[in-house]
Amino acid sequence: MGDPEKEVALHHEQAPKDAASSNTSLPELSWTDAEETAIRRKIDWHCVPIVTVLYMLCFLDRVNIGNARIQGLATDLHLEGTQFNWALSIFYIIYLLFEVPSNVLLKAIGPRFYLPLLVCGFGLVSLCTAFVTNFGGLMGARAILGVFEGGAMPGMAFFLSTFYKREELLFRIGIYVSAASIAGAFGGLLATGLSRIPEWGVAGHTIHTWKNIFFFEGIITIFVGLAAPIWMPTDPKTAWFLDEREKRIAAERLVREHRADPAEKVQWRHVKLAVMNVHNYTCAIGFFLINITVQGLSVFLPTILKDLGWQNTKAQLYSVPPYVCACLVAVAVAYGSDKSRQRGIWLAAFSVLALIGFAILRWVSQPNVRYMAVFFVTVGAFPGGPGFLSWAINNSAGPAVRAVTSGYVVTLGTIGGIVATWTYVPSDAPKYHTGHTINLGGQIGVVCLSIFGILYCAWENRARAAGKRDHRLEGLTEEEQEQLGNRHPRFHLWT
Repeated sequence: MGDPEKEVALHHEQAPKDAASSNTSLPELSWTDAEETAIRRKIDWHCVPIVTVLYMLCFLDRVNIGNARIQGLATDLHLEGTQFNWALSIFYIIYLLFEVPSNVLLKAIGPRFYLPLLVCGFGLVSLCTAFVTNFGGLMGARAILGVFEGGAMPGMAFFLSTFYKREELLFRIGIYVSAASIAGAFGGLLATGLSRIPEWGVAGHTIHTWKNIFFFEGIITIFVGLAAPIWMPTDPKTAWFLDEREKRIAAERLVREHRADPAEKVQWRHVKLAVMNVHNYTCAIGFFLINITVQGLSVFLPTILKDLGWQNTKAQLYSVPPYVCACLVAVAVAYGSDKSRQRGIWLAAFSVLALIGFAILRWVSQPNVRYMAVFFVTVGAFPGGPGFLSWAINNSAGPAVRAVTSGYVVTLGTIGGIVATWTYVPSDAPKYHTGHTINLGGQIGVVCLSIFGILYCAWENRARAAGKRDHRLEGLTEEEQEQLGNRHPRFHLWT
């Protein structure tokens, strides 16, 4: 055999039949595996790091309220009973309402400027939260924060899906979503440092302890958001860091895999393909259950650790190691899942670990053992979000369908964030039996959904291989057949 880097890869043989009619499709184009690898590495360098940083700031500005709470926010704002929980809930209620519309706007405007606009928006809101003086002001700030953050996660997932093939996607989504773990770890350290800055400001508007957390984290977010468009590309065809041949290859390899034009606009048929899909509901419900755990821990972990007997600073610092471990494991799981071309088995296996962690938290009393269980929970649950999201995107054909899928899966999943805000209430402290029981049940559900997803996709693939879905092609033109997307009999579902 010759050197594979010198042999021309036969990618052109796999092009869809209607490729010649596409403005972006060049059926004569061929390339070597080495060329494609080099292009992918360039895309990695210019897309993944910036998205990871932006999402880390997004998550940091979302959950810093948990760090601020144990630094005096609840006392200074005179929060009583469940008012803190309501401040958390309003964020997620607004958040879920803006996810799908935001992704539609993203598709129309383009990610290079739209995503940084969202980042600047939630950075400004975080900064302004430092100046709230009562419960009403906090509710307003959290509601506006939900407007800007609602489009961030699904928007970034869709952005990456316009650059990567299906078997490349989860590893990259896993890296950027692992920024949630980084934010949890970094947030604890940062909150500890910022809260110790001496009081400053002018009379009537002094900044101190918890206010420093919101103010300086907001400033950092705004500066990064303003600088982001300098580095971010819009799509493979216009990526400034690729030469003309590389742009053609980067765009064409996706056209041939997804059997669709990357520039297609969202139409009603795309919405129907995304919404009328059993597998997408499996992923959305799984994401919902995972979110109860991830979003709940992200906000309440400092409080849970404080109630184990550790005071403010120690509780902040003890929240760091579980997040570091979760980050490393989430990236490793994403890599292994992409390499094995499987999603469900990884989701089921690690959810079992989280299930064990919540069982320990529910029934064991020793603080050190319970702290060990926190590691089980974070390591087991945090890979689930990117896993379910990428599973849904992988089994959706075409960029327009993937845009709607990513938005609505995250929208339904966000309802889990609303539930999470009520899992750990003051009346249940310090053991939080109710909260741990709810999460234990949720993780059992995740295991069951993962197994169901595997069995459903395997069953559907067998039916397509046996020709039982070929009737969908009857009476359709070649163009109409391609518009079937993931319902096309030749489209293979990932398990």
